[in-house]
Amino acid sequence: MKVFFRTIHLYLSLASGLVIAILCLTGAVLVFEKELEQAWHSERYFVEAPATQPRLSLQQITQAVQASVPDAKVTGMKVYADPLRTVEVSLAGDKPGKEGATAQAGPAGNAGGPKAGEKPKGGGEGGGGPKYFVNPYSGQVIGPYVYRDTFFYTMFALHRGMVAGAVGKFVVGVSTLFFLFIIGTGVVLWWPATGKVLRQRLSVKWDASWKRLNHDLHIVLGFYSALFLFVFAFTGLAWSFEWFNKGIFTLTNSEMKSPEPPKSVVATAGARLTYDAAYDIARQQMPTAQNFSIQLPKDSAEAVRVAMLPKNAPHESANDELYLDQYNGQVLGKLAFEDRNLGQRVRRTFKPVHTGSIYGLPSKIIALIVCVLGFTFPITGVILWLNRLKKEKKKKQKQLAAIA
Repeated sequence: MKVFFRTIHLYLSLASGLVIAILCLTGAVLVFEKELEQAWHSERYFVEAPATQPRLSLQQITQAVQASVPDAKVTGMKVYADPLRTVEVSLAGDKPGKEGATAQAGPAGNAGGPKAGEKPKGGGEGGGGPKYFVNPYSGQVIGPYVYRDTFFYTMFALHRGMVAGAVGKFVVGVSTLFFLFIIGTGVVLWWPATGKVLRQRLSVKWDASWKRLNHDLHIVLGFYSALFLFVFAFTGLAWSFEWFNKGIFTLTNSEMKSPEPPKSVVATAGARLTYDAAYDIARQQMPTAQNFSIQLPKDSAEAVRVAMLPKNAPHESANDELYLDQYNGQVLGKLAFEDRNLGQRVRRTFKPVHTGSIYGLPSKIIALIVCVLGFTFPITGVILWLNRLKKEKKKKQKQLAAIA
């Protein structure tokens, strides 16, 4: 049986080892993406809160962005409860334009920026418009931030196989499936027959020969990281195969489609709900929320949608959603994370589990270490295989010499 499992382990590893190494390496880079971005570009995300100066209204922030980016259409805002965070403003469009615009604007929104007629450069994961970051006290506008132009997007595209289109995503999915079998067969091959062997396979013999050290790095560290790698690979399948997503909802006996958002009562005349009004209503509904993401409707019937992250949310994807009538601000409905069906809650938990953010810094550190180890296993595994081939070759040569 061990010969059978070793054969599966070997050939699946040879078939997908390079892809797995890339997935683990890019995964390790992406674990602390948010923290690194905020450290490298702190001026984009953080401000010094003046002792006496009040915050600008969201209308004034909108005016500052529009003064910096002529003809800009604001599609959403993200406001943090933390007074030291900037306000994130999302714009519509996917047009080329001037990059790196930084403007200084006062409450009235008078600012410099891209020249008249220039459009903001688009970019987000889904191809939407760029983001601008606004100091909520001074009105300073920093941007555009275009995710597609960043180093981390390159890592993300490699991680998902997007650099090769649909074929690349399929190869990543199949390789991830292979990885699950590789991990499973690896645990079977690691399983010791005696207590003495168990002790040997639980610790790395650092002072041994390089062949033995390579063996221990693959076998011992592979065992300790197997469970985490299996969880990361398993959750990763949700982004590769639709049948896997459907399986989540089938197993949990849940509806895959989210409830239909309520609609506004269309009014023929009258003012529309502003960002400030929507923000005030949302804060009344959840005064302790960590942040509020406000999206104005795209047509005359949609509701204003506000995603709110509760203070004690189990993870970053556990948002509550508030729906407001775009004409009069009436609360049309609220969908809390715990009110979603089991399948939707499970699916929304996949991302924080996959990225290692589920338990904050401790789980991220574990994810980083495990991903780095995952990158080394195809290398140490190939070395093990080559050493075994040399050993078998020498054995056959001795047998032939004995016969001669």
